[in-house]
Amino acid sequence: MLQIERWKVVLIVALSVIGILYAVPNVVPSNAQAWLEEHMPSWLPSKTVNLGLDLRGGSHLLLEADTKKLLADRMQLMRTGAVSALRKANIYFESMTVKENGISFHLKNADKDKDAAIRIARNLEKLANVDVSPDGTVSMTLDQKAIDTINSQVIDESIEIVRKRVDESGTKEPVIQRQGSNRIVLQLPGVSDPSQLKARLQNMAHLTFHLPDEDAMQTGQLGFDSERLPVHGIPGRLAPIKKEVVLDGEHLTDAQPSYDQNGAPVITFKFDSTGAKIFCDITKANVGKPFAAVMDDGQHKEVITMPNINEPICGGSGEIMGKFETSETSELSLLLRAGALPAPLNVVEERTVGPTLGSDSIAAGKTAAICAFVAVFALMAMSYGLFGLFANFALILNIIFIFAILSMLQATLTLPGIAGIILTIGIAVDANVLVYERIREELRAGRSVISAVDKGYLHAKGTIIDANLTTLIVAFILFSFGSGPVKGFAVAMTIGILTSIFCALALTRLVIITWLRRARPSTLDL
Repeated sequence: MLQIERWKVVLIVALSVIGILYAVPNVVPSNAQAWLEEHMPSWLPSKTVNLGLDLRGGSHLLLEADTKKLLADRMQLMRTGAVSALRKANIYFESMTVKENGISFHLKNADKDKDAAIRIARNLEKLANVDVSPDGTVSMTLDQKAIDTINSQVIDESIEIVRKRVDESGTKEPVIQRQGSNRIVLQLPGVSDPSQLKARLQNMAHLTFHLPDEDAMQTGQLGFDSERLPVHGIPGRLAPIKKEVVLDGEHLTDAQPSYDQNGAPVITFKFDSTGAKIFCDITKANVGKPFAAVMDDGQHKEVITMPNINEPICGGSGEIMGKFETSETSELSLLLRAGALPAPLNVVEERTVGPTLGSDSIAAGKTAAICAFVAVFALMAMSYGLFGLFANFALILNIIFIFAILSMLQATLTLPGIAGIILTIGIAVDANVLVYERIREELRAGRSVISAVDKGYLHAKGTIIDANLTTLIVAFILFSFGSGPVKGFAVAMTIGILTSIFCALALTRLVIITWLRRARPSTLDL
């Protein structure tokens, strides 16, 4: 006999109500959404499906990481680290040179210091190959495999930092994807002028802390391990700064715009536990001496502040003071919170999609969906009568569930996604067709109405699951190996398949059982 447990009835009804609640915000006019968010209870769903670049309009940027500059900077850091480490170990060397993919230096006492120099070199750069020639020349070089590994790490880190910077700017649902070995695709729906965002993305915002070259400040002669950098807000002034980084900005955990006791704009910052300890040790050892904060934006470096250390600072926080405007402190704080880019990003391609094209695409999608609905509705009603209307009711709820899930996931709907939804309209009734045809066979075999419906659902269930499972496998393959538009199509189709199974095997069955118990028909016009 046909029966359905009470808890299943409650679950089906609850899921249907939740689906409708999550889908409703998508049909509320944009000018009424703000009013609803203000006056409706906060627990009610308010999220809507985000429209992609091809529907909403916006900007498309192709960013390329300058890995050559990254490698050149890494070689310079390798050289600086090698000089410092060899001197601390009392290893005498000469002719320290920087190459395109490594460094080399000559040991004055190779027989004695060769093994120690090799250990130091390997600790400085794990990916480097270290060789020592018979004449005592130590070479640290990166092969192509090591360079590819570095490039891959750079792109992965850059994607996360770009995501943070874009998200803090208020751009809704950006699409950020890797392309090739050193490029990033960035799509910004709703952004028609990305000039400010481009400037933000191209700013490396690498903050480092250095000690000044005190000898150069007194004598004017710059040491080989120092450089002169411009001072922010003081045109023409150059400060002698040691190249060695005593504390890296990667230890920053927070940065916020603020004001000092005189009302001047400053940036307050906090370090993690490691950074706080290093900062404390540096300030303890250099009381009364200046301490420089250097910002590298990818184009040039400058000293943004160089105050004297009046006392040890061991609280893990501090202020960056300089001749800042309020807008500068806000922008720098955002960049520091997001983190420094490991390599400069250059815009190699930029496209803008107008909102008119997106509106045309939405209108075309609506027309196609309406035509698909009308055709399927008419076919099901003519083929199966009242049961066809039940299937049409389930189809409406099926589309509602799709938009509800897309809203819950905050997924981005693109033109291929609309194609996936329209395809779902066509295949969503397949499960009902299989059930209804099976019921017809049972009726022709002489079974009663109740028995025929019961057997129809029982025997068609396995076929429905098998048929949809093969389609799901295809959707998963499309999602795994496809590009952005293909992924959007696969997501929409996957959600549509899952909701159509629920509607056919649970929702439509509940509607038919309820009707049979109330109408108690002796025959079915099917």
